[in-house]
Amino acid sequence: MNKTELIEYIAKSADISKAAAARSLDAVMEAITETLKKDGSVTLVGFGTFSVGERAARSGRNPRTGEEIKIKSARVPKFRAGKLLKDAVN
Repeated sequence: MNKTELIEYIAKSADISKAAAARSLDAVMEAITETLKKDGSVTLVGFGTFSVGERAARSGRNPRTGEEIKIKSARVPKFRAGKLLKDAVN
């Protein structure tokens, strides 16, 4: 499912226009992004938790040349599925 299909599903399920569904989805994604930028986490009970993790600096290899390169440390978004979501998938 892509974003357009998700918007159509939300519009049909909530009985709202596609434009309203798109604005709602954009607002949710923006809220999650802004919270993660500030080192926060977003917990949707039963669905899961969005958080920020740290990836340590490490060395790697350029696949084309085989030359060793340094990969910087990075902050990465993480998602941990909640119990209800896990149960629904299994």
